[in-house]
Amino acid sequence: MNLLNDFQVSIYVASIVAFVLSTLFCFFIIRINKNFNSKSNNQKRLNSLNIIPLGGVAMALSFFISVRLLGQADSNIVNISIFALAISILGVVDDFLNLNWKMKIVFQFLFISFPIFLLNQTINFEILFGINFSGRLNYLLTILWILVLMNSINFIDNMDGFAAINSSFICIALTALSFIFNQNYLADVSFVLLFTILGFTLYNFPPARIYMGDSGSLFIGFIFGFISILFDWNPSGQSYLYSSIAPIFLFFTIPLLDFSTVFVHRIKNNISPTRGGTDHISHRLLKQGFSVRSVLLLFSLLNIFIFLLLALTIAFASMSVFIFVIYVIIILTLFIRFQKLEPLN
Repeated sequence: MNLLNDFQVSIYVASIVAFVLSTLFCFFIIRINKNFNSKSNNQKRLNSLNIIPLGGVAMALSFFISVRLLGQADSNIVNISIFALAISILGVVDDFLNLNWKMKIVFQFLFISFPIFLLNQTINFEILFGINFSGRLNYLLTILWILVLMNSINFIDNMDGFAAINSSFICIALTALSFIFNQNYLADVSFVLLFTILGFTLYNFPPARIYMGDSGSLFIGFIFGFISILFDWNPSGQSYLYSSIAPIFLFFTIPLLDFSTVFVHRIKNNISPTRGGTDHISHRLLKQGFSVRSVLLLFSLLNIFIFLLLALTIAFASMSVFIFVIYVIIILTLFIRFQKLEPLN
């Protein structure tokens, strides 16, 4: 008899437990490490080096426990939560030892590959591209998809509350989409993850007392990646354009804006794209006189607008191409605008 499988609570109770545990774990981590003093890695950053970056550990533990409270949870979700906890530990190692970026990519690749092969869950890119490599290309591109997704979350973890707020909106959208398309177990997981992040956000909201760190951004990106694999983006079998662009709407709009803005600026100025810096879009808005909370509000509104476009692709599938063109024009306009803003010194 498996006690955890026999014991089951409602999704609402599990979510409240996730919120409470995340809050308590963050509180105790802050108290235990109140004199924390990080070693500088000589990289220019906005965040204080003397705030503990272990918020991801609090979230990973809270999520792992709360998902198990759902009782007969999908075995894939249980296994994924275990690997998510493991990759959070990898993030802790990176936060304190400042691993070389090449080494980080290798370890991330391995941590993603193992559960994908074990669970035999991939995105069918071969059907999308009309080719057949007996599933081998699916494995490779699925690993790369999750790798990019994890690091995109890591990339926007550059200001108090920024990654947490944007990740929360993604959770809300995933919960709604899963519920609409009757994929209820994924709706439950996304809802639990939302409350896990919200518990952390209480201490990460400016002025932050704890940071997400690599342990948090890798954990959240890992969960998002596997939810995107398990989610059926095209349940009707008709709206192929929607199934292709919906993940971009959800996961990559803000990270794509941020990455492209920073990458182009650094290449122009002979700066390594792998170094930390204060040239992200959030920093550029601060340079313009916006407060940290104002920046969070602006991107909250941008998230709402993006999800409105996503909703329109569902409600009006025949207009998906037109909506996608609008989306691209808006993103390009914002990119040009952000490029013109000065980085924060």
